[in-house]
Amino acid sequence: MPVSTTVVIAPDSLKGSLDALPAAQAIASGWRRVRPDDRLLLLPQADGGEGTMDALAAGDPDADFRHVGEVTGPDGRRTPGRWLRLGEGTAVLELAQMSGLPLMDRKRPLTANCIGLGEVIAAALDAGAERVVVGLGGSASTDGGAGLLVGLGARLLDAHGNELPPGGAALRELARLDTSRMRVPSESVTLTDVESPLLGDFGAPATFGPQKGATEADVAILEAGLARLAEVVGVDPSAPGMGAAGGAGYALAAVLGARIEPGAPHIAEASGLVASVAEADVLITGEGKFDHTSLRGKVVGHALGMAGAPARFVVAGAVATDVPGVTALALTELAGSAKASFADPARWLTEAGARAAEAYQG
Repeated sequence: MPVSTTVVIAPDSLKGSLDALPAAQAIASGWRRVRPDDRLLLLPQADGGEGTMDALAAGDPDADFRHVGEVTGPDGRRTPGRWLRLGEGTAVLELAQMSGLPLMDRKRPLTANCIGLGEVIAAALDAGAERVVVGLGGSASTDGGAGLLVGLGARLLDAHGNELPPGGAALRELARLDTSRMRVPSESVTLTDVESPLLGDFGAPATFGPQKGATEADVAILEAGLARLAEVVGVDPSAPGMGAAGGAGYALAAVLGARIEPGAPHIAEASGLVASVAEADVLITGEGKFDHTSLRGKVVGHALGMAGAPARFVVAGAVATDVPGVTALALTELAGSAKASFADPARWLTEAGARAAEAYQG
């Protein structure tokens, strides 16, 4: 009896189109249509932003999602909170889940906050978690992570002892950070694909502030606020990754002592992707657009760099680069246009999975 081919299907999300898990399922459906006897391993991936919880849950049969109820959203309105408990007790959170830009009624660059992230971390600690992994990305705020410290019980005080209102602008008046009642995890890890420092031309306000509605004048205000936060905390803000998620990386690293790690390698290891690819015959990965930036620390580039899986495929909404030994399939070409591929991404991912199976020579 012939041994079946082992196929690892490990896409990132197709941003704005389809999350990583349904993308993997669609690709698998197409492959099975052509080669129904092969062994398929679905391991959706992420880079530390949206999809981090799903990716780590897929690699842990004992993982379960915990719902917190309502926490403080980025504009002050209440929003649901959620975290993932891994089998060994680690809590995994995504900042975007409770503090993301899509949760805003409108962009509020000076007052948006990430208090909800701290509140969900606190809930995880109350449930017995000692180790916390936070995926950064998609933040609505540029508050240096001050909000999450408040959510954990810290107080941001001005020179008169008054508590500051939420947001990065108010930090210009910060005189003291009271952490006497703040909850702190025994161990914490921060995942990101961003190497920006907190301040400067490549820092959080200048680089990401405009995406959140900040004008040139707003960027200057936020820069001053985050600079004051760093002065009060007293930890050098120049380390790579401290500017991630509006500077939330700074609060996590400088105040909570978190390790900042690149998201894609961490998730690939923790989800079992590295070990699975080493034993596989075929690797299929994917993302929204496959171009030269894909090979610089992103999910697809990291997956393609792993040892094993002699046959490699990339499925992407659009393809703008060639990699030797890799077969790339563009949904826009299969569908006939970008509009058609966006209208029904699952259909064209299924078709791409079938085309990959037909092209495989094993």
